[in-house]
Amino acid sequence: MINQIANDRFEKGRGAQYNPKNKFLKGEYVQEHAEGIDEWEQEVRKTEYIFDDSRTLVNEVKSPDVGMLYSVNPYQGCEHGCIYCYARNSHEYWGYSAGVDFESRIVVKKNAPQLLKKFFENKNWQPAPISLSGNTDCYQPIERKMRITRKLLEICLEYRNPVGILSKNALVLRDLDIIQELAKHNLVRVFSSITSLDEDLRKLMEPRTASYRSRLKVVETLSKNGVPTGIMNAPIIPGLNDSHMHDVLKAASEAGAKWAGYTVVRLNGTLGGIFHDWLYKAFPDRAEKVWNMICECHGGKVNDSRWGDRMVGDGKFAEMIKTQFRIYCKKFNLNETKLEMNTKDFRRIKNGQLPLF
Repeated sequence: MINQIANDRFEKGRGAQYNPKNKFLKGEYVQEHAEGIDEWEQEVRKTEYIFDDSRTLVNEVKSPDVGMLYSVNPYQGCEHGCIYCYARNSHEYWGYSAGVDFESRIVVKKNAPQLLKKFFENKNWQPAPISLSGNTDCYQPIERKMRITRKLLEICLEYRNPVGILSKNALVLRDLDIIQELAKHNLVRVFSSITSLDEDLRKLMEPRTASYRSRLKVVETLSKNGVPTGIMNAPIIPGLNDSHMHDVLKAASEAGAKWAGYTVVRLNGTLGGIFHDWLYKAFPDRAEKVWNMICECHGGKVNDSRWGDRMVGDGKFAEMIKTQFRIYCKKFNLNETKLEMNTKDFRRIKNGQLPLF
């Protein structure tokens, strides 16, 4: 846990503890370091929503080691505030900081459903699984009000296009009716991200996410309702949650998960400084050890961009993680079958009418 000295300067309910400079902006005013006691006594920042009429929605994923072909992100930025999130860097493209801005200034793509319909009507589209979300969580808190993700699922069902879901939020169960219909046609898979079973760690590392118990309940409910489901035990952070893998995979399997995956944390771009600041404030007693172990998994650095190695790391410790994951998956009957979704039943809809033939 955070010690008392660090706790005095730790903003609870947020992952990042400051706003670093946006490298794409030539001039801006930011507070990277508080210089006086009065500067710590600031009002807790409220979440702001920026509504955007986007031009495009579906992103082709060209990275060969990500495990998805296309992604859709109805929201940019994520109120969940996971400190390790690689998507933080993408917030700089919107003119914001990857730090506190990422989790408190959320861009809402309000025209996402219309864009997805338009995309599916394109004659050049060859049906393939689309991932919700490849970047930020499609079931973050604002979705409860906006219901954009629900509308996107309805469109995928209407057009019979397969869709994958990855979330840390139990709100996914709100849309169980649509997800069940998708499952009947083999058009969906739902993965829950479960990094640990330690709630104290979650509150620091993923401050505005659903509890681990709630996420396991999601797995259980989906499984009982015939929905293909699994988990991502990701990211593994050496010295923080690497020793939790056995219990996580065991609990997931008992809840009904059939598949599992993992990644090793990597801290590219601005994320490195944000995570370093958080780590030394949250865990001052073991921060140096954790930081050095992350470096050990990525060739002596934390900002690893090597294809094939960047997601799972390399070196002795990374190899140990990989071996443990393989053993535990076998022990708990995970990844025994390959999950393939239906792309044969895709159909285009003109003017609201289904084709006769």
